[in-house]
Amino acid sequence: MKVAIIGYGVMGREIEKILQERGHETVLVIDADNRDMLTADNLRKADAAIEFTTPSTARANVSACLQAGIPVVCGTTGWNDDLQSACEECDRLGGTFFWSSNFSIGVNIMFMVNRYLAHIMDRFPEYEVSMTEVHHTRKKDSPSGTAVTIAEGIIDNMERKSSWVNHAASSASEVAIESVREGDVPGIHEVRYESEADTLTIRHSAKGRRGFALGAVMAAEFAVTHKGVLCMDDMLDFKLK
Repeated sequence: MKVAIIGYGVMGREIEKILQERGHETVLVIDADNRDMLTADNLRKADAAIEFTTPSTARANVSACLQAGIPVVCGTTGWNDDLQSACEECDRLGGTFFWSSNFSIGVNIMFMVNRYLAHIMDRFPEYEVSMTEVHHTRKKDSPSGTAVTIAEGIIDNMERKSSWVNHAASSASEVAIESVREGDVPGIHEVRYESEADTLTIRHSAKGRRGFALGAVMAAEFAVTHKGVLCMDDMLDFKLK
């Protein structure tokens, strides 16, 4: 598989390593200093593109890939308001757009456990749910896209919760998310259910960025043989028995 990497920061470099390890070829690298190279002709040299940039540039980068007719895997978060239009463009062009707030296999297992746990805990209102996420100081969005996905999983499965807030909850219908930025932490996400009797916690702590990069490369491998708007659930095909 020939791959274009859009965004050559820490994640882009880690993705390049994983691509080489899995026998793939990087044919194009785009970063802030050579954005003029992001052309349809250059993109068409690749079988797929992997995009990890910034919230302000992701939408245009995804569009460039879709317009060029190549599958695009995007891990940039913080541009949720434009996600729907990207999905619509993908459908209109008959392309492939694979987006996830987190490509880590472990995190996506946590997403599933979180949804199921929220469904169970909705029967027990004496347990109050809250969240904490910790990331490095360079993280641009707050809360993280992963935290938002977790919070939405809770809201979708608990009738007593209807929204999330990035501070202490001011009403019983809100899920409070505490965001912490410190050091070079690659990512910690924790969901807590507190009652007077006990505390129930689920937590994912990344040891580095390799897990995210590996998942993104696996997503690109999946995207080259599938059409439409895709997510990690499509690739991992998790089903409860």
